[in-house]
Amino acid sequence: MPLLMNHPEPDDVLHNPDPRRDRKSDRGGTIFTVRGCGNLGCLSILALGCLMLFAGYPMLTHFTEKKMTTQGGFNLGGINATGQIPDLPGNFGLVDKDTPQEASTKKSYMDDEEMVLVFSDEFNQDGRTFYPGDDPFWEAVDLHYWGTDDLEWYDPMQATTEGGYLRLTLDKVDDITINHNMSYKSGMVSSRHCQLNKFCFTGGLIETSVRLPGSSTVSGLWPAVWTMGNLGRAGFGASVEGLWPFSYDSCDVGTLANQTYPGTQTPLAATVGGDPRSNGELSYLPGQRLSACTCPGESHPGPMRKDGSYVGRAAPEIDIIEATVTDGVGHVSLSAQWAPFNARYAAVYNNDTTVFYDPARTVLNTYQGGRFQQTTSGLGLTNQDCYELNGGCFALYGFEYTPGFDNAYITWINEVRAWTVYSSALVADPAVEISQRIIPLEPMYIITNLGISEGFGDIDTVNLQFPATMLVDYIRVYQRKNAINYGCDPTDFPTMKYIETYKEVYTNPNLTIWSDFKQPWPKNRLVDQC
Repeated sequence: MPLLMNHPEPDDVLHNPDPRRDRKSDRGGTIFTVRGCGNLGCLSILALGCLMLFAGYPMLTHFTEKKMTTQGGFNLGGINATGQIPDLPGNFGLVDKDTPQEASTKKSYMDDEEMVLVFSDEFNQDGRTFYPGDDPFWEAVDLHYWGTDDLEWYDPMQATTEGGYLRLTLDKVDDITINHNMSYKSGMVSSRHCQLNKFCFTGGLIETSVRLPGSSTVSGLWPAVWTMGNLGRAGFGASVEGLWPFSYDSCDVGTLANQTYPGTQTPLAATVGGDPRSNGELSYLPGQRLSACTCPGESHPGPMRKDGSYVGRAAPEIDIIEATVTDGVGHVSLSAQWAPFNARYAAVYNNDTTVFYDPARTVLNTYQGGRFQQTTSGLGLTNQDCYELNGGCFALYGFEYTPGFDNAYITWINEVRAWTVYSSALVADPAVEISQRIIPLEPMYIITNLGISEGFGDIDTVNLQFPATMLVDYIRVYQRKNAINYGCDPTDFPTMKYIETYKEVYTNPNLTIWSDFKQPWPKNRLVDQC
């Protein structure tokens, strides 16, 4: 039968509200129940998780992630240009694991401040080769070093490691048709890759232990260990034209071709008293290509000052040694090269600007420059037993330097401290209207080579013995703890973007001058309309 609305049923209590009953049952009620708090808590955790994932984690990564570095070699993370990781077993950090613990620090030769080791290579692993891509820190060149009239072809096969040493071997070639029509072949390795960073440093102490090739009594060989600014690649003429051997950051006639104003014979001191081979003219350099006079907007690696002018950039050179034999006695040139030049190539030499610590062993070199370079050079007597054919011992060579204008210096080591040149020796020279030269601020890379050239001394073809081998036991670089500065592309002296822009200049040795590259010389505001 049908139910009426007022007919009671057993489950009416579940459907019909009763305020009095409900108030008695739930005592007024609340939203803060266990279940409600649980729901809100889960939602809060989900919201915080999303916030951390999309905002917090990226921020934490940015501020805490260890930045990947080239570690002096290859690209980021140690990869090469193709993204491959090199298979180099065991011992290729910046500091060689075979370097003795006692060599991890070294006191400055100038003030006894402790310096720390930032790079070393002990060359203890036999069989290393230095063809492009073979080694993380060194690369051998394959070219004729025509700039110094060398008689050898540099071949990567002439550089290797054996017996715990880097070995550079100079051979006389019987069949010149298999050696680029050159009579000799030898090795040159550097810590500079054609494009990628390997190892450069700015300031500090570099030392090397070397056994010189041949005999201390027979002339003709030209072994060297030296450094150059990273914007120039040794042996690649177009890359160094207008950069070597400048170390200059002023806008004046010193940046111009021949150090003279166009169409004039001024300054007069730049036209007389110079190189006899150039009718007494001081300079045959084409001018500083990347100077402080470069017009805004021209190609320049930077940096740029607040006033819109560029910092003068270059490829300076500081030599650890260039060994020679004169009058039957072995010597080393302990030198740096400079441009622009002082009148008569004469830096300021006095007791305040230079120090020779043992004049019986090291003296000022009588050669002070020519039309392509000015030099500050000490001529040092070598240990006559530390040659391949005379005793076979190893001698310590090196230099310590502080870069810049003020309180800057270079001190050379020939087993002991040999001599020092201070920045005050390179002050402005009113006679040629140039400003002060800089103890190099550029990142410097390391080169070692064994050459032979009539341009460096007499060649005693009768008594020279071939093959001749130069051995390097180690190369180590130290820096002051408050002045650690290594790497080939520092922010204040960048190089890599410029090198990448002009890649062919740094990879093609047949481009001997800048114009071979068909690129314009950057405009100079002293002579061009900016």
